[in-house]
Amino acid sequence: MRKFLLLSGVLLLTACGSYSPLNLLTPHTIDVQQGNYVTQDVVDKLQPGMTRAQVRFLLGTPLIADMFHADRWDYLYTYRSGDKLTESRQLSVFFDKEGRLTQVEGSAMPARRASLADDAPTAPAPVGKP
Repeated sequence: MRKFLLLSGVLLLTACGSYSPLNLLTPHTIDVQQGNYVTQDVVDKLQPGMTRAQVRFLLGTPLIADMFHADRWDYLYTYRSGDKLTESRQLSVFFDKEGRLTQVEGSAMPARRASLADDAPTAPAPVGKP
């Protein structure tokens, strides 16, 4: 009984240390994607003079629409792989007093590549009779 108590006491004390083998057991963390995923090909479609509704149609609802800066919308995007921030982008669009697009600042995600399914023919080629 004395050996059991001594062994359990040693294990409990080593569990409190920073080099404990018990610290190797960590919870699983998932990848988290947050915000607006705005690609460069969509940003290229923006033109000066577009209305707020047209910008919202292309980019989606902004993550931040500050009432103190009513002429500015911010589109933020972050991607965390586990507990590490691997991707972070911010895109800001500015409007004039009439609600027309004047300026775009920041960085967007690279344009998406076409998939193999996009290259496939839509209908089979006709087969000729010999």
